[in-house]
Amino acid sequence: MFGQGTKRKSVSARVDTIVGQNTRIDGDVHFSGGLLIDGTVKGRVIAEEGSASVLTVSEHGNIEGDVHVPNVILNGSVIGDVRSDERIEMAAKARVTGDVYYNLIEMAMGAAVNGSLLHSDGSSASVVSFDREQIGSGNGGDHNT
Repeated sequence: MFGQGTKRKSVSARVDTIVGQNTRIDGDVHFSGGLLIDGTVKGRVIAEEGSASVLTVSEHGNIEGDVHVPNVILNGSVIGDVRSDERIEMAAKARVTGDVYYNLIEMAMGAAVNGSLLHSDGSSASVVSFDREQIGSGNGGDHNT
């Protein structure tokens, strides 16, 4: 039938650690495996180098610091740069105030980046700049200068 064998690879396989909605962490978080943030982290979030770790930030989750994780699923907010060597999925309520470095990115309508999108496939990089109004309002194509 239609659609069989065409399912996309999901990176949200498992969660090893949860930062609860009423929890705030002050300081850097180093992890491997799966990390779900429903609360607030004021510090960097860094995955173990060479791992296939997954960071999931729910719509209630907030990070105030840089993120360096191979796979990111974002529906909350990050104030800082986000770096992913593999894949970033930005849901409709995702907000990033900072630059986003990615290999593969998926953005839902309503996701907002107030910074630059920097694509890198390991050999080259290209830069695209956006602000919150361009992506968030859906008027990204209408620019009169």
